Amino acid sequence: MGSPAPLAKAARTHPRAGLTTTKIVFLVVAAAAPMAGMVGSVPLAFALGNGVGVPAAFLLSGATLLCFSVGYAALSRRITSTGGFYTYVARSLGRIAGLPAGLIALIAYNATVIGVTGAFAYFAELVARSHGLHVPWPWWALAGIALMAFMGYHQIDLSARLLAVLMVSEVAVLLVVSVCVVVRRGTKALPAASFAPHHVFASGLGVALMFALISYIGFEAAALYGEETRDPARSVPLATYVSVVLITVFFALVSWVAVGGVGVDRLRPTAQRELGDMFFDLARSYTGAAVATLMQVLLCTSLFGAMLGLHNAANRYLYVLGRERVLPSWLGAVHPRHSAPHRAGLVQAGLTAAACAVFAAAGLDPYTNLATTTLALGAVGLMALQGAVSVSVIAYFHSDGRAGRHWWRCVAAPLLALGGIGTELVLLLDNFPVVTGTHSALVNRLPWLLVAAVLWGVGQALYLKARSPARYAAMGGGIDTPASPVGQNSRSLSSSMPRSAS
Repeated sequence: MGSPAPLAKAARTHPRAGLTTTKIVFLVVAAAAPMAGMVGSVPLAFALGNGVGVPAAFLLSGATLLCFSVGYAALSRRITSTGGFYTYVARSLGRIAGLPAGLIALIAYNATVIGVTGAFAYFAELVARSHGLHVPWPWWALAGIALMAFMGYHQIDLSARLLAVLMVSEVAVLLVVSVCVVVRRGTKALPAASFAPHHVFASGLGVALMFALISYIGFEAAALYGEETRDPARSVPLATYVSVVLITVFFALVSWVAVGGVGVDRLRPTAQRELGDMFFDLARSYTGAAVATLMQVLLCTSLFGAMLGLHNAANRYLYVLGRERVLPSWLGAVHPRHSAPHRAGLVQAGLTAAACAVFAAAGLDPYTNLATTTLALGAVGLMALQGAVSVSVIAYFHSDGRAGRHWWRCVAAPLLALGGIGTELVLLLDNFPVVTGTHSALVNRLPWLLVAAVLWGVGQALYLKARSPARYAAMGGGIDTPASPVGQNSRSLSSSMPRSAS
């Protein structure tokens, strides 16, 4: 495939933020929104999936994504780029495959930001109304988008610090509730039934795995911060592993305690009846009304944290596609003082605001219409990209017998991940109406947008190859890291992100 075109010359007078592994973990895990995932996805998995076997479904999903992370980490040690999925696919499978991957990533991440914004506005309105403050959801959406845009406009460290506070708070409250359940119920709070084979592999396991994997949305974003990291060859792989392990352990443990807190025999009917109120009622029963109210507030902050984390990921795809002149080049600018892709961030915030405005003008519900639809579309896109990257790992290390190739990291683990993610993608598409909550033909055909993006991307790549070889050669650029032990990256990338693609 030839040598990649180098990145544009960096602006050395405005160094990038020095992200650490810990800060990347906060950015990534906050995007997965632990509180929102627990309140929103887990009760649905209890009700529609394998019931008491849901904790095991999280462990199985985590194992699948750890296999994915093995190959993903191997690539991230060798290639550093804000392009993430786009760059990895382009460098491994060719630019004609890479551009469609970039467009799918753009659609998927923007869809998830829009969806989470709808959920944030919906729950913010509900919580405020329960305390006597009546503000319609579009105003909550506008406030959230404004704060998101402000944070995204500034240095990434600012977002990392805020997300750290939000994430620690929501995780702490859920762990407090879990501890109270264990204290009151003893060993019954951790029922062995959750890991009994007849419960784990009961009918509905596929649906439970689907909801479990949706709870990990955004975990792969660590690679997007590689150019803003002091030691990307070490920090990006480590942050990816830590994020997957933290999300897996947290969701498996808290959902396991929820099974014990509600009761094995009563779990499914309770989840079917209460759905989103299930964890609030659990908190009210075991810790009191004050903690339940705090959980409601933290649900809103959790959703805002997901908005911000996913916004930072989405605007980096806009930025890198602008930097490489696939999209308008002015998107590929970095703020001279804040060292952030500010134009891409403002465009992403504007797109989110426009989508919310359209749904509000049409009188549609921000949760059952806006959130479920766009989040389902985003999940399909991101799972498809994870599968493509699993293939990319094998192709990259197979070509020319690259140094550092290892049978587990570069072949076996990606193949296992491809099998697991591919199965879950088929299940998600088959159960798309379940996730969106509607049987509307228009809504449930939205995944065809991704097919259209692939076709357009292939056509655009072929056009650039024929008519603009220089622009074509610049696609999928990145900084190569020589094969070396983890942590011994020889290049400083503190200022590798250029201010402009011009």
